[in-house]
Amino acid sequence: MHSRKNSLGFTLIEVMIVVVVIGIIAAIAYPNYTRYVQNTRMANAQGDLMELAQWMERQFTLNNSYAGLTLPFSVSPKDSGTVAYNISFVAAPTANAYTLQAVPTGPQAGHECGTLTLNQAGVRGANLTTCWR
Repeated sequence: MHSRKNSLGFTLIEVMIVVVVIGIIAAIAYPNYTRYVQNTRMANAQGDLMELAQWMERQFTLNNSYAGLTLPFSVSPKDSGTVAYNISFVAAPTANAYTLQAVPTGPQAGHECGTLTLNQAGVRGANLTTCWR
Protein backbone atom coordinates (compact mmCIF):
# COMPACT_ATOMS: atom_id res chain seq x y z
CA MET A 1 0.00 0.00 0.00
CA HIS A 2 1.11 3.49 -0.61
CA SER A 3 0.58 6.32 1.83
CA ARG A 4 -0.73 9.75 0.98
CA LYS A 5 1.89 12.31 1.83
CA ASN A 6 0.49 15.15 -0.24
CA SER A 7 -3.11 15.91 0.54
CA LEU A 8 -5.11 18.09 -1.80
CA GLY A 9 -7.38 20.96 -0.77
CA PHE A 10 -7.60 23.24 2.24
CA THR A 11 -7.91 22.40 5.87
CA LEU A 12 -10.76 23.78 7.93
CA ILE A 13 -8.32 26.02 9.83
CA GLU A 14 -7.06 27.59 6.61
CA VAL A 15 -10.59 28.30 5.43
CA MET A 16 -11.52 29.81 8.79
CA ILE A 17 -8.45 32.09 8.71
CA VAL A 18 -9.47 33.35 5.26
CA VAL A 19 -13.03 33.98 6.47
CA VAL A 20 -11.76 35.94 9.49
CA VAL A 21 -9.40 38.05 7.33
CA ILE A 22 -12.23 38.85 4.88
CA GLY A 23 -14.49 39.75 7.82
CA ILE A 24 -11.92 42.15 9.24
CA ILE A 25 -11.37 43.79 5.86
CA ALA A 26 -15.13 44.15 5.34
CA ALA A 27 -15.61 45.61 8.84
CA ILE A 28 -13.10 48.34 7.99
CA ALA A 29 -13.93 48.91 4.32
CA TYR A 30 -17.74 49.16 4.45
CA PRO A 31 -17.97 52.06 6.94
CA ASN A 32 -15.28 53.92 5.00
CA TYR A 33 -17.17 53.35 1.77
CA THR A 34 -20.50 54.57 3.20
CA ARG A 35 -18.79 57.67 4.68
CA TYR A 36 -17.22 58.37 1.27
CA VAL A 37 -20.61 58.06 -0.47
CA GLN A 38 -22.28 60.35 2.08
CA ASN A 39 -19.52 62.95 1.73
CA THR A 40 -19.91 62.79 -2.05
CA ARG A 41 -23.66 63.44 -1.73
CA MET A 42 -22.94 66.34 0.63
CA ALA A 43 -20.44 67.86 -1.82
CA ASN A 44 -23.05 67.56 -4.56
CA ALA A 45 -25.60 69.37 -2.36
CA GLN A 46 -23.07 72.11 -1.66
CA GLY A 47 -22.54 72.52 -5.40
CA ASP A 48 -26.30 72.70 -5.92
CA LEU A 49 -26.60 75.38 -3.22
CA MET A 50 -23.83 77.37 -4.92
CA GLU A 51 -25.60 77.01 -8.28
CA LEU A 52 -28.85 78.24 -6.76
CA ALA A 53 -27.04 81.16 -5.10
CA GLN A 54 -25.66 82.16 -8.49
CA TRP A 55 -29.15 81.86 -9.96
CA MET A 56 -30.49 84.07 -7.16
CA GLU A 57 -27.84 86.70 -7.91
CA ARG A 58 -28.74 86.70 -11.61
CA GLN A 59 -32.39 87.22 -10.66
CA PHE A 60 -31.40 90.03 -8.29
CA THR A 61 -29.50 91.67 -11.14
CA LEU A 62 -32.61 91.54 -13.31
CA ASN A 63 -35.22 92.47 -10.66
CA ASN A 64 -33.19 94.39 -8.06
CA SER A 65 -34.85 92.16 -5.42
CA TYR A 66 -34.87 88.58 -4.14
CA ALA A 67 -38.50 88.83 -2.99
CA GLY A 68 -41.00 86.54 -4.66
CA LEU A 69 -38.44 84.23 -6.24
CA THR A 70 -38.98 80.47 -6.37
CA LEU A 71 -36.17 78.00 -6.86
CA PRO A 72 -35.77 76.27 -10.24
CA PHE A 73 -35.15 72.92 -8.47
CA SER A 74 -35.65 71.71 -4.92
CA VAL A 75 -33.77 68.42 -4.56
CA SER A 76 -30.18 67.27 -4.66
CA PRO A 77 -28.95 65.64 -6.72
CA LYS A 78 -31.18 67.38 -9.21
CA ASP A 79 -30.70 64.82 -11.98
CA SER A 80 -30.96 61.53 -10.05
CA GLY A 81 -33.77 59.31 -8.82
CA THR A 82 -32.49 59.05 -5.24
CA VAL A 83 -33.02 62.30 -3.34
CA ALA A 84 -30.36 62.95 -0.68
CA TYR A 85 -31.24 66.56 0.20
CA ASN A 86 -34.36 68.73 0.01
CA ILE A 87 -33.47 72.31 -0.91
CA SER A 88 -35.56 75.30 0.09
CA PHE A 89 -35.44 78.75 1.64
CA VAL A 90 -35.16 78.97 5.43
CA ALA A 91 -37.71 81.81 5.21
CA ALA A 92 -39.22 83.65 2.28
CA PRO A 93 -36.58 85.80 0.60
CA THR A 94 -36.83 89.53 1.22
CA ALA A 95 -35.82 92.31 -1.14
CA ASN A 96 -32.21 92.18 0.07
CA ALA A 97 -31.68 88.80 1.73
CA TYR A 98 -32.23 85.06 1.46
CA THR A 99 -30.92 81.90 3.07
CA LEU A 100 -30.94 78.60 1.24
CA GLN A 101 -30.94 75.30 3.10
CA ALA A 102 -30.29 71.70 2.09
CA VAL A 103 -31.93 69.30 4.55
CA PRO A 104 -30.60 65.71 4.47
CA THR A 105 -33.17 63.02 3.70
CA GLY A 106 -33.34 59.38 2.66
CA PRO A 107 -29.88 57.82 2.45
CA GLN A 108 -28.28 61.00 3.75
CA ALA A 109 -30.43 61.31 6.89
CA GLY A 110 -28.31 61.30 10.01
CA HIS A 111 -25.18 62.65 8.33
CA GLU A 112 -22.96 64.43 10.84
CA CYS A 113 -23.05 67.76 8.97
CA GLY A 114 -26.84 67.99 9.13
CA THR A 115 -28.58 70.84 7.32
CA LEU A 116 -26.36 72.93 5.05
CA THR A 117 -27.14 76.63 4.64
CA LEU A 118 -25.94 79.43 2.36
CA ASN A 119 -27.08 83.06 2.34
CA GLN A 120 -26.80 86.05 0.00
CA ALA A 121 -23.52 87.15 1.63
CA GLY A 122 -21.93 83.74 1.00
CA VAL A 123 -22.05 82.75 4.67
CA ARG A 124 -22.09 78.96 4.90
CA GLY A 125 -23.52 76.96 7.77
CA ALA A 126 -23.64 73.35 8.98
CA ASN A 127 -23.46 71.35 12.22
CA LEU A 128 -19.67 71.16 11.92
CA THR A 129 -17.35 73.93 10.78
CA THR A 130 -15.37 71.43 8.65
CA CYS A 131 -18.34 70.50 6.45
CA TRP A 132 -17.83 73.28 3.92
CA ARG A 133 -14.40 73.08 2.32
